[in-house]
Amino acid sequence: MEQLYVPTSTPQVEKRGDEDEALGRSRGGFSTKIHIRCEGQGKPITFILTPGQRNESIFLEQLMEQGVVKRSSRGRPRIRPLRLVADKGYTGRRIRNYLRRRGIRLTIPRLSNKPRPGSFSREIYRQRNIVERAINRLKQFRRITTRYEKLAANYTAMIMLASIILWL
Repeated sequence: MEQLYVPTSTPQVEKRGDEDEALGRSRGGFSTKIHIRCEGQGKPITFILTPGQRNESIFLEQLMEQGVVKRSSRGRPRIRPLRLVADKGYTGRRIRNYLRRRGIRLTIPRLSNKPRPGSFSREIYRQRNIVERAINRLKQFRRITTRYEKLAANYTAMIMLASIILWL
């Protein structure tokens, strides 16, 4: 009589792809998120690709450390903006403290379930549509909208090319 060996725990086989290729499941299905930082005129400065299920607020610090803004006068380019305008996905104590430590003013509405509403300027918050318009201009490029590329490196290159075209 033969005995069948059944392991108590199955070994985890590490799949290559999900994190490396910035693909993941979200409410809309299998997707990729593009976290983008724009300058005041709506031109993309830097971006980060993540799987669709990842939270936006995790990548704010990395996004703020990348990219520079050329000064209108002489001098080194600035890394830090004067003000950050973001949506409710970026609200949180950790992000607010990070921005205050670096002297960056912020306009982020608080969630409705937070006890302290704080000051909030609707006029400044309306400037957030600059970022939305930049994303829409990127989506005019079909390869970015549909993500034909399987590899994240190739998809990043396509976004970079589209960003360069927007700067020209």
